[in-house]
Amino acid sequence: MPRPSSANAVLAATLTALCLGGGAALARVERTEARSGYLAPGAFDVLAVLPPAPRPGDPRATADRAVFRATRAFAGTARWAMATNDVKLAPVDMMRDYSCAVGIVLTPQMAPRTAMLIARASSDTARGTGIAKNFYKRQRPFLIDQGATCQPAAEVADSYDYPSGHTTAGWTWATLLAELAPDRATPILARGRAFGESRLVCGVHNASAVEAGRLSASATLTAERDVTAFKADLAAARVEMDALRRNPTTPKPAPALCSREAALIAQRID
Repeated sequence: MPRPSSANAVLAATLTALCLGGGAALARVERTEARSGYLAPGAFDVLAVLPPAPRPGDPRATADRAVFRATRAFAGTARWAMATNDVKLAPVDMMRDYSCAVGIVLTPQMAPRTAMLIARASSDTARGTGIAKNFYKRQRPFLIDQGATCQPAAEVADSYDYPSGHTTAGWTWATLLAELAPDRATPILARGRAFGESRLVCGVHNASAVEAGRLSASATLTAERDVTAFKADLAAARVEMDALRRNPTTPKPAPALCSREAALIAQRID
């Protein structure tokens, strides 16, 4: 994976694409920079931060199995439908899912700097979580105990449980959006917590894997804080988000939809 470009090069390429109004040009910039992330490979060791994955028979593994069995009761409920929705990780899906929490309708087209910031940061957080998954090789819960899953088992059966990659992605989005809209931090982070809990409801991750996914994301984002390119992209995204939120013509999500979502987020998952 290539080392990140300098902040000036990243911003110059992005601003050029924006000024030219070329969506295709901006998409090329986003793809290139999202692949590179902000951290050089090996710059941060997530394995030294995460607790080891639970082993069969230890108290954490026993608790995980109990949570999996208990959460099968969500099958067919509105919370199950939310968990099914939360399987999707494309930027357009993630921005839609956090729109109620932020208080405005978000799309990659409306907020390209924000989308690029989170795509690049997500490259780093996903890489760290992937390293840990392949190190621990822990089985997913539905391979240990029987139970329905909201995501087809064939899609995830050949990958590992610990940490949860979806949780890592959701917490990356929540952390950075909360930084861009700090007055909305409570609903944004609550949605991020629920995004990880969706993996429990879905039956494809253990509770310990969800906890580890949040820690993996938070730790990796902390390691990015002093990277020049990250700071520059964060500042550009903050300007973009402030402008969108101040603009009275920016669309707002439907209140009824947000009320239903808030009720689901508030549900206890255990």
